[in-house]
Amino acid sequence: MKLTKTVSELRSFLAAKRAAGLSVGMVPTMGALHAGHRSLMERARRECGVVVASIFVNPTQFGPHEDFARYPRPLDRDLELCRDVGVDGVFVPEAQEVYPAGFTTWVDVEGPLSSTLEGAVRPGHFRGVATVVLKLLLMALPSVAYFGQKDAQQACLVRRMVRDLDVPTTICVCPTIREADGLALSSRNVYLTEAQRRQAPVLYQSLEAARAAAASGQNMTDRLKELVKERIAAASEARLDYAEIVDPDTFLPVAAVEREALLVLAVRFGSTRLLDNAFLSPPSAGAH
Repeated sequence: MKLTKTVSELRSFLAAKRAAGLSVGMVPTMGALHAGHRSLMERARRECGVVVASIFVNPTQFGPHEDFARYPRPLDRDLELCRDVGVDGVFVPEAQEVYPAGFTTWVDVEGPLSSTLEGAVRPGHFRGVATVVLKLLLMALPSVAYFGQKDAQQACLVRRMVRDLDVPTTICVCPTIREADGLALSSRNVYLTEAQRRQAPVLYQSLEAARAAAASGQNMTDRLKELVKERIAAASEARLDYAEIVDPDTFLPVAAVEREALLVLAVRFGSTRLLDNAFLSPPSAGAH
């Protein structure tokens, strides 16, 4: 497994692979890897001739009072997971490699994809996400890049950016990987106390309750959101940031589930924010 730290090293490594006729699959990460990341790498391994992962805790997507300084960085363990999956190369740049002195160019995806929900709660977050993802894609020029459905708004925004800017990379969004009790895997789960961890599956339970209600014919989103809020409120450690039902392509809110819609949640347990989501379908549409 090749470890690279500069853009020139990464490009040289991948140029040799392309010269051998291999397609490139990329898994961009911030490290603290878990089974969710592993599933993305395994899919890339199945579908592409060469797999490269990036590990970079991107400072520009963190707000001034967020967890950039304490974000977990277990690099040795992360590299071992990559080796175990069969990743061919790992790109681990320093911040100055990604944002050199005098850096002044940013990517802004306008509209509800960047201004609502996570965009409203975390101003500037999606500017940092879009900028670093575009830079990583231009550095590696992968045929396919793999992202997780758990961060649904991020994945949708990246797809829009790639389409709008004619980036020659296919964005593959893969299913959320969960613990046995339904909690979506996240690098931030390590922040949860024992009591919070016991209650954290309430996100998944709320999503499942709403999905079942929609499939049974309850299509008014106000009532579905109320069902979710009641479930979250029953968990003493949980504080709901938002529960919204949106069009999965635009992230505009919908009043009724008349075709497939996306229920997105953000819930706080102390200072830790957990995200999750589920597709809702009316009875005639079937399950996603």
